[in-house]
Amino acid sequence: MTIRALADSLPASDVLAYIPSPSRGVWDLGPFPLRAYALCIIIGIVVAIWLGEKRWQQRGGQAGNVLDVAMFAVPFGLVGGRLYHVATDYQKYFGEGGHPLDALKIWQGGLGIWGAVLLGGIGAWIGCRVYRIPLPAFGDAIAPGILLAQAIGRLGNYFNQELYGRETKVPWGLEIYLRYDKNGQLDMMNGVSTGVVEKIVQPTFLYELVWNLLGVGVLLYLDRKYRIGHGRLFALYVAIYCFGRFFVELLRDDEATHIAGLRVNTFTSFIVFAGALAYFVLATKGRETAEMLRPGIERPWPWQFGALRAFGATSAAAADVSLAKGEAAEAAEDTAEAAEDTAEPSGDDAASESSSEVNESEPDGDNSSESGDSTPEATESASLEKTKTVDSGKNGS
Repeated sequence: MTIRALADSLPASDVLAYIPSPSRGVWDLGPFPLRAYALCIIIGIVVAIWLGEKRWQQRGGQAGNVLDVAMFAVPFGLVGGRLYHVATDYQKYFGEGGHPLDALKIWQGGLGIWGAVLLGGIGAWIGCRVYRIPLPAFGDAIAPGILLAQAIGRLGNYFNQELYGRETKVPWGLEIYLRYDKNGQLDMMNGVSTGVVEKIVQPTFLYELVWNLLGVGVLLYLDRKYRIGHGRLFALYVAIYCFGRFFVELLRDDEATHIAGLRVNTFTSFIVFAGALAYFVLATKGRETAEMLRPGIERPWPWQFGALRAFGATSAAAADVSLAKGEAAEAAEDTAEAAEDTAEPSGDDAASESSSEVNESEPDGDNSSESGDSTPEATESASLEKTKTVDSGKNGS
């Protein structure tokens, strides 16, 4: 008899291998609630920045670049993740009995990874533009850290007793407890468990957590072995995650929007997987050099708004000076060419001027010839005078 068949034949109370859920997900510290979900998200972000910074510097990037860009990417990612969740589960907030203001309560859980990656990518693009960092290389550096952050974030779903699968009798099934608030009202999110098991479900949070950790290992190994660049490692991260998420979604049974009988996230996983795989195959091969990752400038921190404005003004001024120098060089080159055209006439003009000089010199040549013709007469006359002088000299001696 197989393990699954044995588990199916036993009642829930007789199976000791079931995974218990936490008794609560919120602890009150005076007037401030400490939520495990929020804590897991924060820890995941810190770990992603730490690992991304380490990998960025190993590639030759400047220290602090990842944190700089994260100041743009993280807020965008949180907003994007919440927007995707609300859009795909809108009936929870805007349907019958829903509370629209609950859409703003991000601490109660509900972040769509695709929305987080999409808007987070836009935030990263803005940050990379500000700090003159190549976005594809930045994405490759932080990809394993993002997947590791997602694995940590799944622990938050575990504390919230959410995103689980269909009911099951497998030995590793997850126990879902009934939770009640201080007034004895049922509150599965914020209440405290009484130990009463409502149902045994597929621990899909655990499946995705394990898959993400395996994906981190694969990304680190392939990047070390093949030195992947130009955003292809980030595309591989997206493809790996979507492949696993596709099958996890098939096990989920919690409330969600469906299309043609399938959860909307199933379609999203397939479409995004295909796009990421296409980019990985077709994108430029090779890897950016360390020189390409360094803008060669000292940058202010993202929260130093005055310094950022000054930095932007300096960058713009430098660009204007560079442009002016380029225009001046082009103008000087045009002037030099014009001067050369004036100083050196074309072949036809030079031939014409040479011909004119020859023609103008011809009369002088004729006169010289006539002058040359008269020279013998002058010589003969001088010879006769000399002869007379000689004769008279002889007679005188």
